[in-house]
Amino acid sequence: MILGVPRERVATEHRVALTPAGARSLVHQGHVVVIESGAGRAARFADEKYADAGARVVYGTDEVFGRADLVIKVSALAAEEVPHLREGQAILAFHHLAAASRSHLEALLRRGVTLIGLEILEDSHGDAPVLHAMSEIGGQLAVGVAAHQLQTLSGGRGILLGGSIGIPPAHVVILGAGVSGVAAARRAVGNGAQVTLLDTSLTALRRADEIFGRGIVTEVSHLASVDRAVAYADVVIGAVLVRGERAPLIVTREVVRRMKPGAVIIDLAIDQGGCVETSRPTTLADPVFVEHEVVHCAVPNLSSAVARTASLALTYAALPFVETLAARGLDSTLMREPGFARGLYLYQGELVCPSVGRAFGLRATAIGEIVGAPQPMAPSAAAGRRP
Repeated sequence: MILGVPRERVATEHRVALTPAGARSLVHQGHVVVIESGAGRAARFADEKYADAGARVVYGTDEVFGRADLVIKVSALAAEEVPHLREGQAILAFHHLAAASRSHLEALLRRGVTLIGLEILEDSHGDAPVLHAMSEIGGQLAVGVAAHQLQTLSGGRGILLGGSIGIPPAHVVILGAGVSGVAAARRAVGNGAQVTLLDTSLTALRRADEIFGRGIVTEVSHLASVDRAVAYADVVIGAVLVRGERAPLIVTREVVRRMKPGAVIIDLAIDQGGCVETSRPTTLADPVFVEHEVVHCAVPNLSSAVARTASLALTYAALPFVETLAARGLDSTLMREPGFARGLYLYQGELVCPSVGRAFGLRATAIGEIVGAPQPMAPSAAAGRRP
């Protein structure tokens, strides 16, 4: 199979979807890897390293898309990339299609392509290893960003996250006890903050309690508990995720108005539409804005701030999926790997993701009606691994 890695078109997207080590593995298995010159530069992976790994370095996006059977990238397809797509081609990326515009979805449907979402691909355990890898990095980064934004010159409350002798620490409220929420809690506790972790799942809260013990406060998330916790917080980290769905809105504008002046909101759910009513997407170059005297940070690709670490983590998590797909082909993989079938947004120009169908009021065809029902996997066929 020919696999193509284009240079990312989003100005502040510094990650690359495949490292030289990942390219070497695929070439060793007999595949052709075509990578656009400069694709790994921001993550400190030079063209020469890809060439040494056996990849073919080319100098135009059109050549990558023109040659590749499977395009591997990080960010969702940019508007200028859509015309390069050809019917029958597959694109593996963080598409976040449930939060995309209708015009973007319709343009993709017209191209007759297959979209595979890195954020919804599942392994044999039902986990999403690629999403988990990026979520863990994002959760860690969120605490560092919050600590910086709390400083006086950043427009924050002018308080130290961990407090000082005789001075209480900041109160960090984390909404969601999934991978990113737990990663944020671990970093916040390590910095001496007072942490309250909310989730609708008692199982998730019990797991967090086993990790942190009395180091954090856990609380069941409902309308009243969220409103109360957020209103008194110094930092709110929104780590709410419903895989493949638009993020639920759980912090209203009215609650934001009641927050302390200079408090900080980090909305990690912004790539899925955001879980705070006052959030809007920002960038690494211009990461914050102030509304109702509250500092907001809502960078969809926050892990791109540590592009090399994120690119390595992304490749480690995604490579087993890519290797399986390249070796078996798309239809055979879909027949044998249920996790791949659940990772599809579009199949050859047809919408097959129910959550996207609900978001746009469109009918989604079950993938089993097109290529047959996925068959149970043998243990050795499992793609990916637990993060």
